[in-house]
Amino acid sequence: MPPMARTFDLVLFGATGFTGRLVAEYLANHAPAEVRIALAGRNTQKLEGVRAGLPERARNWPLVVADAADSASLEKLAAQATVVCTTVGPYAKYGLPLVEACAKAGTHYCDLTGETQFMRDSIDRYHQTATASGARIVHTCGFDSIPSDLGVLTLHEALGPLARATFVVEILKGGFSGGTIASALHGLDEGKANRARRRLMADPYALSPNPSREPKLGDERDLASFRFDDFVGQWIAPFVMASVNTRVVRRSNALLDYAWGKQLRYAEVTGMKKGPAAAVKAAVFTAGLGAFLGSLLFGPTRKLVESRLPRPGEGPDEQTRKSGFLRVRVFGESESGARKTVLIEGKGDPGYQLTAVLLGESALCLALDEAKLPKRFGVLTPATAMGAVLRDRLVAHGMTFKLQ
Repeated sequence: MPPMARTFDLVLFGATGFTGRLVAEYLANHAPAEVRIALAGRNTQKLEGVRAGLPERARNWPLVVADAADSASLEKLAAQATVVCTTVGPYAKYGLPLVEACAKAGTHYCDLTGETQFMRDSIDRYHQTATASGARIVHTCGFDSIPSDLGVLTLHEALGPLARATFVVEILKGGFSGGTIASALHGLDEGKANRARRRLMADPYALSPNPSREPKLGDERDLASFRFDDFVGQWIAPFVMASVNTRVVRRSNALLDYAWGKQLRYAEVTGMKKGPAAAVKAAVFTAGLGAFLGSLLFGPTRKLVESRLPRPGEGPDEQTRKSGFLRVRVFGESESGARKTVLIEGKGDPGYQLTAVLLGESALCLALDEAKLPKRFGVLTPATAMGAVLRDRLVAHGMTFKLQ
């Protein structure tokens, strides 16, 4: 475990970015008063500006200057903190030096990445180091992949080992942040330029701790078309983040020695309900998503699309963020054939407002709940690092994980 003699309980790195400011505001409003929090980034003046805009209780938070390109500054940052929470992406471009610093210092770490290739590099390079130092390195602590990971955990608690589970997005009102879009574009570029990276991102077990132990379940590619699904009882279409979240859930299961089910088949889709109108909607949605992704792979159309998307550091106004909403159902079937669902709901734009809650509570969980957390270290997932302890925090702050 990290030594107790740290200057700060929690350092927020990237506090001057759009999402970083939202997380800083969340922490200022919800962290217990005794938690020692600092804001970190490259520019002192910008940090001062962010701090000045926070509630009064946060006006004296210390500022730490650190740069993602300066390893010495990151080592100093990690040495001062029990937890470093970072919003600095694309993580594949900027993130590994901070992971290294935290893994070596025994400092817990959480981020918002949805970049499979970055997580694979983090695992390969620093899992053993973090295990030895007592650091929990926890990626995907936002909309990707907390609902997925904790949803399957909740099903397992109710049903025991699972034969299958399907995560169905019912309502996703809101947008993706500029930082998320930049990370996705960086991943596309990596895949185009490097065949090995492309194969990695297509591998259903890309984040496996030991690929030789994974089950042979046949075709586990993410849904790319539309169809009626008997298991969930509705028309379904692709879900754009399935290629990240499914890998995270499979890593959780493997790290838990397949407690969730040795033959677990897991999928994530967008739900369209029943009837002829739903079938048409699923077809149109699939075609639109395919056209959008295709446009990002072709230079001229990509420039046009990028000009209409939010850039890193940009996002909607407060009213738009607060009006967003998330509703997901995770359908599960046990190895004995019993079935249940988990209803997951959250208020606020999933890419912004809700993400601030998810990441903020993840950081507080790592900082404050040591005695209740699993004694598990290394490069982990939300479920394996924090599990039900994090879920309880999220429910206490307005999210729903309701077993049905």
